[in-house]
Amino acid sequence: MGEQKATFGYAIGFPIPPCKPTPQREAIPGMQYHQSSRSSDSNRPSTPVWLCLALMAMASATMATTSTKAADVFVEAESFDTHGGWKLDTQFIQQMGSPYLIAHGLGQPVDDATTNVAIPESGKYRVWVRTIDWVRRWDASPSPGKFEVHVDGKKLDTTFGTEHATWDWQDGGLVSLDKGDHTLSLKDQTGFDGRCDCIYLTTELNETPPAVDDVLSPWRRDKLGLPEQPVTKGPYDLVVVGGGYAGMASAISAARMGCRVALIQDRGVLGGNGSSEVRVWAMGNIRRGKFPRIGEIVEEFSDKATKSPGTYEEFGDEQKEEIVRAEPNIDLLLNHHAYAVKMKPDSETKQIEHVLALNTQTGEDLRVAGDRFVDCTGHGWIGEWASADLDITDKGRMGMSNMWRWDEVEQAPEFPATPWALPLNMDDFPYPRDHHGQWFWESGFDIDPLGDAEAIRDWNLRAVYGAFNAMKNGDGAADHPNAQLTWVAYIGGPRESRRLLGDVVLNQEDIVSKREFPDGCVPSTWSIDLHYPKKEYATKFPENPFISIAVHDRRVDRSYGYPVPYRCFYSRNVDNLFMAGRCISVTHEALGTVRVMKTCGMMGEVVGKAASLCTLNDCTPRDIYEEHLDDLLELLELPGKARRSTPSASIEIPEDAMEKAGPYGPMSGLDPEKLPGIVIDDRQAKTTGKWAKGQGLKGYVGWEYRYASANSNATATFQTKLKEAGQYELQIYSAPHENRATTLAITVVAPGQEPKTVRINQRDTPGGAIPAGKYFLPADAEVTVSFSTKDSGGTVHLDAIGWVKQP
Repeated sequence: MGEQKATFGYAIGFPIPPCKPTPQREAIPGMQYHQSSRSSDSNRPSTPVWLCLALMAMASATMATTSTKAADVFVEAESFDTHGGWKLDTQFIQQMGSPYLIAHGLGQPVDDATTNVAIPESGKYRVWVRTIDWVRRWDASPSPGKFEVHVDGKKLDTTFGTEHATWDWQDGGLVSLDKGDHTLSLKDQTGFDGRCDCIYLTTELNETPPAVDDVLSPWRRDKLGLPEQPVTKGPYDLVVVGGGYAGMASAISAARMGCRVALIQDRGVLGGNGSSEVRVWAMGNIRRGKFPRIGEIVEEFSDKATKSPGTYEEFGDEQKEEIVRAEPNIDLLLNHHAYAVKMKPDSETKQIEHVLALNTQTGEDLRVAGDRFVDCTGHGWIGEWASADLDITDKGRMGMSNMWRWDEVEQAPEFPATPWALPLNMDDFPYPRDHHGQWFWESGFDIDPLGDAEAIRDWNLRAVYGAFNAMKNGDGAADHPNAQLTWVAYIGGPRESRRLLGDVVLNQEDIVSKREFPDGCVPSTWSIDLHYPKKEYATKFPENPFISIAVHDRRVDRSYGYPVPYRCFYSRNVDNLFMAGRCISVTHEALGTVRVMKTCGMMGEVVGKAASLCTLNDCTPRDIYEEHLDDLLELLELPGKARRSTPSASIEIPEDAMEKAGPYGPMSGLDPEKLPGIVIDDRQAKTTGKWAKGQGLKGYVGWEYRYASANSNATATFQTKLKEAGQYELQIYSAPHENRATTLAITVVAPGQEPKTVRINQRDTPGGAIPAGKYFLPADAEVTVSFSTKDSGGTVHLDAIGWVKQP
């Protein structure tokens, strides 16, 4: 035992003397001493038996820990040194716990992702890979997302992405490794969306790692070596979560009004659905209505895409980032996913103290503190975590789209058969005309848009791949020998989930009846556009259709817009929470008009200015309506480029501020004020019957022109009062087109004269101002000019009229 005692003693850093009784002394109450029978140790220093035993126990425990503690290495896939062709997916962190890499190669294997790792000690390691067989939840096979893991260039025996219907650990077997640096590689085998969350190497050969579905679970946090307390940024005047149109506009608007702003975005690009990753073109008319300055910030960064989905370049990711980074008051936190909030513990009311955010590239944690917050996540995540009042439609919601593009090339590669995709024939889906699958490739209407978001996206992928398989390998193969799949959005474009409730919950009747609110401000011009499964394509998969139809209530004023009230933009029970975007305070039906991106961006402009007033007055968003509404409405009259250094500083208007638009928006045609004489636009005409609006024939006056079919009984009448007496020439503004009227009848009724009818050939006459006779008119003459579609010989073009006084 002597050697063992010494060994144990030195194991914890000092020798343990042999156990002997101490010299006789007064006993410590309750403590017993033992005599040693070994006389040979009589001259050695002695240690009480109780202390000896305690030290031996400590030494034994330390040795056991030292000898059995496993060596391990934990590697997040998103932190690999190079991603190769693998993409970073951050959409489903709240469901499965982490960002991950996805091999989105459209059927062509992508380049390897690689990284270097330091092995702490030589030995045999078991390799675990957290992954998923993404079609197994539907019992589809074979697994499309197969990939390999290579260590120092050598393939592990396991093929990954083949076992689990949910995210879980897949055993990669054993590998012997020397201490030091080694290389890990993810080698895609299919190009069909294989997924890797993380890799864990451990010398503990018989233990499966725990489930890690929670964001930064304790086990994951420990393996990453994260500190107990994250780094804190702030406090900011305003923390904006979500970098789509609403978030960008909120941040820019607040920053230009002097607020210190943090903008948190979980992707590497800004724009949300309007980025190159999703490619939805920005809709909703801006710069009009009660406050036509609203929308000027949106105009600075909005896309000019000609298609949806358009090309990568059309969506201007770099331009969006440049505009945000040009604001010195904004801290832009790209690749950061907000995953929780902390409420103020000592507040009398419910208020958020900070947001916790995960760096989606490194796994590091960040605390972002602020005085006020804006939920621009689309899904209402900040409101959910803060226990804000909210609503969500259980069934019949609008779904998520994953759009796609294809092309025709001289030597198209073969498209692999996709037995795991939806089994589709050409008549199971609308033909993707003009080489793209549009917004209506949409599913998830009755499926949880949050908990099952990854499944909704994956169902869309199965639909797209199944459709293209029909085109290339199925009953459409003969017509598509040169077809090539060129782009499929792996980032989904959702439309509806949570809606956070404010002091006003806007509904459909409010909008179509034009109910007036004193705080009405953001002009919503989109029709009430709700999506449902299209019955024609819903029979094959009735439980989860993947093609939608839009049903429109067109009673929304699309020119002036319906002014959405400010009280829809803040939480009714979380005192420092704003919201902008599709999670504002509206009903399911009202969401159909306010959800489009430019409209969401205008909400952000209003919220940013309101936040500056909150900072200036140290008040809540509700107080802005109750006590400072006039101040807010005054700020809404400022140009979008107006700025001040702090919320209390004076306003500066730069020279390049946009010209203020009118109540019907920026004029896209000729300005009547700059044309000869007195010009009256078609908007001022009184019409009967059906007139359509158009902008396709250029050179029109004002905002657009109108047109009506021949003999449709449609009429239009201009009434004008001319103050000065004199001779005037009547001019009719028109544009030639092959279907336009050849015998348009225009009747002029003037004081003291017989009604006069003039016939005009709009088809063949050059565009612009067409002379229609001269008239001598007295002072203050009221003149009527009427257009008729009767016997017009073609479509009547209605644009503007002009009265030009003759010398």
